[in-house]
Amino acid sequence: MRKSWALWAYAGLFDFLTPLWAWLLHRRLKRGKETPLSLDDRWVRSPPARPTGTLVWGHAVGVGEALALAGLMRRLQEQRADLSFLLTTTARTSGQALQQQNLGPRFIHCFAPIDTSASVQKFLHHWHPDLAIWCEMDLWPNLIHATACRQIPHYLVNARIHPKSALKSMAGGIIYKPLLTSFDAIWAQNKETADFLLTQGVAPAKLKLTGTLKSITPPLNVDRAEWLAWEQALNGRQVWAVASSHPGEEQLALDAHALIRQAWPDALLILVPRMPLRGPAVAALCGPHTPMRSTGQALPSAHACYVADTMGELGLWYRLCPVVMVGGSWAPVGGHNPYEAVHLGKRVIHGPMVSHFQESYSDLDACGQTRLAHSAPEIAKIVLEAWQEWPENQTQQPANFNAALLSNIEALIGRLPPEVQCADS
Repeated sequence: MRKSWALWAYAGLFDFLTPLWAWLLHRRLKRGKETPLSLDDRWVRSPPARPTGTLVWGHAVGVGEALALAGLMRRLQEQRADLSFLLTTTARTSGQALQQQNLGPRFIHCFAPIDTSASVQKFLHHWHPDLAIWCEMDLWPNLIHATACRQIPHYLVNARIHPKSALKSMAGGIIYKPLLTSFDAIWAQNKETADFLLTQGVAPAKLKLTGTLKSITPPLNVDRAEWLAWEQALNGRQVWAVASSHPGEEQLALDAHALIRQAWPDALLILVPRMPLRGPAVAALCGPHTPMRSTGQALPSAHACYVADTMGELGLWYRLCPVVMVGGSWAPVGGHNPYEAVHLGKRVIHGPMVSHFQESYSDLDACGQTRLAHSAPEIAKIVLEAWQEWPENQTQQPANFNAALLSNIEALIGRLPPEVQCADS
């Protein structure tokens, strides 16, 4: 792949600023935002051994994207049991979430390399993947260019261009346009993204309109002993949750909960803030002595609320609740992933601000898996209805929402080396 002058300038700047990246990462280490292991990953120092055989490498940034990518890899594993998988992320929270999913011995997680020429070349020389999958738009120019130069098949999946995306700026277009056209295929979440990519020179034959990859995310993991202990402690108590909530949404849930407790005085609300550090502030809204997960407090039967301010335990809270209010949709955030709850058979309540998942919520609303609510009385009404219908409204895993997405997964298999049969198999 020919390197444009913009990529030459980008690579030169990043290499020149290597001492600055080292200083910034050291500061993050001192502040607890990095670990010695994560820094070793980023500089590609003493990486774990590469598995023998065919290796699929996937990269994502956020927790939701990383879990969605893990779901895609599990689909690939179902078709090719010989495959090994490398998952790289840029956010520590994403790595923590992946580790809690118990993906199995064929999955390796490490942090993505710093996007300098030296780190990128060391990373690709060590891992030499057979297929590369980039999830959403966390696109690192040096890493993508070097992958293309090594003629490694590379896909961009779950692509979604937001209205204010840097890719739509002049500088972003100059840098990223040749990178976008280098992908072997791009899976776009919506028509707006597909249309934009066409304007950037991506060949129509490479574009696939697949919807969101998060629709095939596998059910979240759970500590079964912890789940059973909570079920026993609740002893049939009616419970619901507000998950991935943002400021203002907890108060909305509390207002709804006050109405709910008029019908069910013993009802429990579990509040799961998007940012666990907000746990104390959320607990203060709930009232004095509200128990918090982060402090190890047991659930007192007299309390109406419980603050679950820890990472990676949504699988537990979703399993306990017939109905879930998914946050980020009453605040100007754009919504959060509804499929994690839907795939566990839960009724999902959402607000009107779901631009990041507009197509998903439209489809799920139409089939009754999710419900739109604008106010606390509407939320309370849906919760009470869901409790009355439970467990009749529970479905362990809904039918596939996205046949187009699943069919394109088979194309990935076709880009891999053939399976090698072991002599003793």
